[in-house]
Amino acid sequence: MGAEGFGARVARKEDRRFITGRGQYTDDIGMKGMTHAAFVRSPHAHAKVKSIDASEAEAMPGVVAVLNGRDLATDKLGGLICGWMIHSKDGSPMKMGAHPALAANTVRYVGDAVAIVIAETRNQARDAADAVIVDYEELPAVVDPAKATAAGAPQIHPEAENNLIYDWTIGDEAATDAQFASAAHVTSLDIVNNRLVPNAMEPRAAIGSYDPAEEHFTLYNTSQNPHVARLVLSAFVGVAPEHKLRVIAPDVGGGFGSKIFIYPEETTCLWASKKIGGRPVKWVADRTEAFLADAHGRDHVTRAELALDADHKILGLRVKTIANLGAYMSTFSSSVPTYLYATLLSGQYMIPQIFAEVLAVYTNTAPVDAYRGAGRPEATFVVERLMETAAREVGLDPAEFRRRNFIRAFPHQTPVIMAYDAGDYDASLDAALKAADYDGFPARKAEAERRGKLRGIGLSCYIEACGIAPSQAVGSLGAGVGLWESAEVRVNPVGTIEVLTGTHSHGQSHETTFAQVINDRFGVPTANVSIVHGDTDKVQFGMGTYGSRSAAVGLSAVFKALDKVEAKAKKLAAHLMEASEGDIVLEDGAFKVAGTDKSLGFHEVALAAYTAHNLPEGMEPGLKETSFYDPTNFTFPAGTYVCEVEIDPETGKTTIVQFVAADDFGRIINPMIVEGQVHGGLAQGIGQALLEGCSYDAESGQLVTASFMDYCMPRADDLPSFTLLTTETICPGNPLGVKGCGEAGAIGSPPALINALTDAIGSNTLAMPATPAKVWQALKSAGPAAAA
Repeated sequence: MGAEGFGARVARKEDRRFITGRGQYTDDIGMKGMTHAAFVRSPHAHAKVKSIDASEAEAMPGVVAVLNGRDLATDKLGGLICGWMIHSKDGSPMKMGAHPALAANTVRYVGDAVAIVIAETRNQARDAADAVIVDYEELPAVVDPAKATAAGAPQIHPEAENNLIYDWTIGDEAATDAQFASAAHVTSLDIVNNRLVPNAMEPRAAIGSYDPAEEHFTLYNTSQNPHVARLVLSAFVGVAPEHKLRVIAPDVGGGFGSKIFIYPEETTCLWASKKIGGRPVKWVADRTEAFLADAHGRDHVTRAELALDADHKILGLRVKTIANLGAYMSTFSSSVPTYLYATLLSGQYMIPQIFAEVLAVYTNTAPVDAYRGAGRPEATFVVERLMETAAREVGLDPAEFRRRNFIRAFPHQTPVIMAYDAGDYDASLDAALKAADYDGFPARKAEAERRGKLRGIGLSCYIEACGIAPSQAVGSLGAGVGLWESAEVRVNPVGTIEVLTGTHSHGQSHETTFAQVINDRFGVPTANVSIVHGDTDKVQFGMGTYGSRSAAVGLSAVFKALDKVEAKAKKLAAHLMEASEGDIVLEDGAFKVAGTDKSLGFHEVALAAYTAHNLPEGMEPGLKETSFYDPTNFTFPAGTYVCEVEIDPETGKTTIVQFVAADDFGRIINPMIVEGQVHGGLAQGIGQALLEGCSYDAESGQLVTASFMDYCMPRADDLPSFTLLTTETICPGNPLGVKGCGEAGAIGSPPALINALTDAIGSNTLAMPATPAKVWQALKSAGPAAAA
């Protein structure tokens, strides 16, 4: 209806405050009597805490208090939890070790906090934290997940024998083995999915404030889901009852999953505020703390096998993965290598049988949880590296091999739970190959060889599951919460609209796209629509933002509320214009009587609802509606990426000469915003494939990559100009027909890039990140033919 509705490239409303420096982040918030906190963190990967001497620190200027893990334990605050129960194949529950907000007796990774120092200024707190003397008894450590369960490995939690959290399986093992027994060809790969540090632009921060008069707590923090934070802090940690705890997530400078979780610092700042008499306590991480203590991502070690028949059709897939969950289980960490990973191993392909086994282990490293894509990038990397390798081994063009095995009939039930509802994988493949001039690659390769360079081309046909499944379904799989979403639509008397949503925007552009849906429905200008989120006192309970769910689930809740608003408004308009309700149509921002010239503007009907002078019998005044939406299925974005690289064999330096991304996101609200989301995802995926790798010293457990000096982030000159295309199949599972776009780039790009590199160097032995040194070494190992 409105000119700013579906398909319009509307500029982001929120950018005005951001680009003029008027955003309000947690660190921008000042409060009367505010103090500042610094944490004392373990320098050891594994150690017993024998004693803590804070006497010197407590005597330093400005210091208000020094509190430690034993103080926390005395006050009987609970530890942090993992909210998704996974059972091992023998039926036993996962082994969750205790995770206190401050370690009282044992530290389990470098960065584990043992004390909090509170002072008048941030620098005073940091200086005093350096003066706290902790006597540690150092213990052996293990950081390699492949060695964590070995005989004699250091025991990290008493609850988890041999550091095994769970041994989980999915699929029919016997049927899969039978498929392999009949195979004409089997492709095998050993794959490491490298550990990553999320590195959002804004580091984590928290302000805890206690009001002694009301016995009420307020937490400002960098959260992707403030209601879930309040639930965990109330029901499990025991900070306060929910009605006595308000959580506010103001502007948040990126999250990528790492700000979904409940962290020790939030608990500690709230508790500390009460301990010091109600003065607010602010903590803002520095970048080194972010490297040490933010939840990391990925870190899988996998053995994967693909069975083919004589016609190169896939018969089966076998996968065994060791997933490193770090020193403690994080909020949703158990679900990432299970139901968000193994359930996507069918990819876009007809695979009759799949069997996967996942061993989750503890190590003396930072906790690992969801990071942009959360399990889907890991699954796609396994499947697409196997597909490319198998095609080369049997002598088929990689595009043809994929096409030969595509799913074409929908709905399609995979052997690993997922039921794909709609898709056209040929369309994405065709669009990508055409845009990349795939057929012209041999000529470009020959031209590069004449210049002494090596060229390679690689494909990736990804699929992901977004929106998260129905609450009943995920509950049966172990989720501790439902995954619905809530919305409230308030039409004001003059026709402006406020939308209160349980999702949270931290780069997703909700203030723009949600307003566009209102404009499309009611014709109300986007400037007259406000989106309210991130405050548990203002917005009814909601589940937050992650898994590309904001449109598919959050906007679907808004859409259902709009249905109710429209129905009431039409009934009122019919009454006011003395017409039949069935004759009322909503066009161009006005309610009209079909076939006549009678009409009332949207704002006129809104005003009539509030003046209430002439309402239909039994109608309540006002125009405000609420809705809860529980999805009926996941949504399934999919696409094809084509990456072309050129390598300097003398140095191993890789240049991406072209990158084509053809995505099917269903119905698109704002193409410009979608393009921005894909660009960001591609940058992160390319970063993982070429540059980023989090590394711990095998002996000491020290984080070797604890700053940007050692952890290489992608820069503008590492990236090409992307060619972006979209195809469209409408998602039948939600009223908007949308699928989700926030994670696709990070999912599909790593295998496309590694496939291109291995094509160029003629060797399949290349692990991420494919740094120049690794590429150069792979070239030397491949022999003179590859470097020629």
